[in-house]
Amino acid sequence: MNITHKKFALLVLSDVLILSSFGLIGPIFAVFITKNLIGGTLVTAGLSTTIFLVVKSVVQLPLSRYFIDKEKHKTRSLLAGTFLIITVPFIYFFAKSVYTIFIAQAIYGLGAALAYPAWFTLFTTYIDKKHKGFEYTLWSTGVGIGTAIAAFLGAEAAHTLGFRVLFFIVGFIAFLGFLNLIILDRIESRKK
Repeated sequence: MNITHKKFALLVLSDVLILSSFGLIGPIFAVFITKNLIGGTLVTAGLSTTIFLVVKSVVQLPLSRYFIDKEKHKTRSLLAGTFLIITVPFIYFFAKSVYTIFIAQAIYGLGAALAYPAWFTLFTTYIDKKHKGFEYTLWSTGVGIGTAIAAFLGAEAAHTLGFRVLFFIVGFIAFLGFLNLIILDRIESRKK
C-alpha cells in the first residue's frame, strides 16, 4: 500500500469510527434528554441539535476561509476539531440538565467547524483521481453501514446498560478514530 492510500485509509477509518460511534446515540438522544435531564423536553432536544448546526455552520465559513485554507498542516485543524468532538460524549455522561447538553452541542459545533473542512480538504487530496466515484462511495458506504449497525446496537445498549455506559462507549470508539488521525498527522509531519 503506497503512502497516499495509507493516508486515505486512515482518514476514512477515522470517520467511520467517529461517525458510527455517534450513530450509537443519534436515534435515541432525544429519549435521553426527555427522560434523564432536568428541563428535558422534545423542544429542548430539538434545540440541542439546532445549537450544534448553527454553531458549526456559522463558524466553519470564516474558519475555513481565513484559517484552514491558509494552514500548511491541515491535520492540525482536523486534530483540534476532532478532539473537541470526542470530548462531547464524556460531557453527556456527566450531564444533569439540558444546559450542559447545550454547552456540549456548542463544543460539538465548534469541533465540527474545525474538523469538517480540514477532513474534506485532505480527502480530496488523498483520493485516487482515477477512481473518485468509487472512493467517495467507499467512504459513504463505510459510514452508512457503520452508522446503521450502530443505530440498532446503541438502542440495545442504552436499554440494557443505560445511557451513561453508552456515552462512555461512544467516547471510547470516537477516541479510536482520533488515534487514526494522530497517526495520519505524524505521517503528514514527516513529509514537510
